[in-house]
Amino acid sequence: MTTLTRASHQWATRPADERFLSLTDMRDAACRQKRLSRSSAFPSRTLEARPGVKDDGSEDMFGVVIDGLREEPAAPTHWAFGQLCELAKAPAGYLRTLPSPMAADCINYGLKIARDVADVGVLSRVEEEGAEQAILAAATGPNYGRIWNCDTIDALISRFGNGRDGAFRVPGEFGKPVPITLDNTTLYASDRDMFVFLADEGHAFEVANRRGGKPGMMSRGFFVWNSEVGSASLGVATFLFDYVCSNRIVWGASQYEEIRIRHTVSGPTKFVEQVGPALEAYAKSSTAGIEAAVKDAQAKRIGKDSDEVLDFLAKRFSKREAAAIVLAHESDEGRPIETVWDAVVGATAFARGKEHQDVRIGFERQAGKLLDLVG
Repeated sequence: MTTLTRASHQWATRPADERFLSLTDMRDAACRQKRLSRSSAFPSRTLEARPGVKDDGSEDMFGVVIDGLREEPAAPTHWAFGQLCELAKAPAGYLRTLPSPMAADCINYGLKIARDVADVGVLSRVEEEGAEQAILAAATGPNYGRIWNCDTIDALISRFGNGRDGAFRVPGEFGKPVPITLDNTTLYASDRDMFVFLADEGHAFEVANRRGGKPGMMSRGFFVWNSEVGSASLGVATFLFDYVCSNRIVWGASQYEEIRIRHTVSGPTKFVEQVGPALEAYAKSSTAGIEAAVKDAQAKRIGKDSDEVLDFLAKRFSKREAAAIVLAHESDEGRPIETVWDAVVGATAFARGKEHQDVRIGFERQAGKLLDLVG
């Protein structure tokens, strides 16, 4: 078993205005943002950076705006400024320290002279209808396949409800339901990205021989994340877990499965064809099938002795990993691996030692596939 800290990071870093008490509130904010946005493509030669202007009419020495997008100029967000600098092949961190006239000259040189002319995909927004100045939210390649947060959240609502009243909702604390507040919510969205964590703790099921020979309760949960501006892929992760603590760490997670969709030109189509059906299936599935699979895995022995267990694991992992999985299980459980479920527990325990999250998640996914051997 392992811990998942992704939701905890969101909980620890999101300001109050990026926290929501329901999916419907979150969807309404995201749809308003979509309504006030415009996605277009412009030749890089037509874009021009210049110093912004303060309210008193003086030149803003540390603020750049971009002309050539709409009739009004657009002030880039911190994220979009970095994307512009990347397109201009200029170091964003350094340009942020320069006076705006110098930073603008560097961006213009990169866009107009240093690189070949090419279309730039831009996403601009206004704070409200009729605003005089827009915000440049993203500067990407022209084939960026934008999947709107509004549509992603709408897909969740149609399958799971508002995140408060249905089976899947903002998780409680240590397996107990608690009132949903801005302090403990797991629904987050900003002008840069979104993240949702919901759990079905009302239908937890008992797993025999969970730890040290004792039974334990497990629940289903999932993460969904997305970015309209290119800071993250669209992703869905499903898993089983023991409980969620007050700082939103997921403890005792297993059976981690993940789908990621990059924002390429085919991204929106893949969202419809892959993510939608996956969410639909997860929403309609019951714990009965999962509980049966776990019981079957706990009953299926994989060897008469330690050599046969190592052979079994070495066919699915490297020999070195197989030996490490055996040691991880013995360290956590105090006994050797005997069943397929023991192998899953040992493999996820070994994954905890992986430094990089993508490597750890990949190994956990590989461990989860061991259950496919039961049937």
